[in-house]
Amino acid sequence: MNLQIVAVQHVPEIRPGTNLSECLREAVHRSGWNLQPRDILAVTQKAVSKAEGRISRLGDVVPSAYSVSIARRVSKDPRLVEIILRESRRIVRLRGEVLICETHHGFICANAGVDESNVEGEESVTLLPKDPDRSARILARELGCGVIITDTFGRVWRDGLLDAAIGIGRVPAFLDFRGQTDPYGHRLRVTLLAAADALSAAAGLAMGKTAGTPAALIRGFDWEATDDTSAAAMLRPAERDLFL
Repeated sequence: MNLQIVAVQHVPEIRPGTNLSECLREAVHRSGWNLQPRDILAVTQKAVSKAEGRISRLGDVVPSAYSVSIARRVSKDPRLVEIILRESRRIVRLRGEVLICETHHGFICANAGVDESNVEGEESVTLLPKDPDRSARILARELGCGVIITDTFGRVWRDGLLDAAIGIGRVPAFLDFRGQTDPYGHRLRVTLLAAADALSAAAGLAMGKTAGTPAALIRGFDWEATDDTSAAAMLRPAERDLFL
């Protein structure tokens, strides 16, 4: 497999109402590439959220008494905590300045994905897309390639952050090796690779965090397009969660 992952340059500042697919197509072209059907475009959640108008301003928020009490415990702005709680199904962990929540999508992440970085406007934050899989499917249809929407998550039991898939269009979530045999003849029983997450992590390295490049082109990955795919399918059911 000759895998290429390159950051897409020339993406303009994305604002609410921006035609994101056209911006990305033009940016890929200006970066010296033309999208092909078996290409995959990794796009940051931030770009998608901005285009979809998923932005909140702290000045418009009146925090509840409960948000104020949580804010005192985690040393955060009560208005920010109010937004986080609105985006949350439940609080998973509350320790020190860390607020881990389960979003309404089912993602477990810091601050329910509410992010203060890389957003225009004083005291503005971005929220996760309402339906990241739907957003990815629309982009995939309009661009004619695979699409993965990425966001930066922490990891259980390990320090450091990685980009992971929160929305998928046409790209398989997994590569399933179960039932196959390794070079020594051992039958694989549990080898279900999280392909979309692996590609997201690699794309995150190419994009960087401070370069202002919210997309990366992935070429050379061996995959078959499918409509039966979603990032939601990667969420482990509660009955199989060993850490609840």
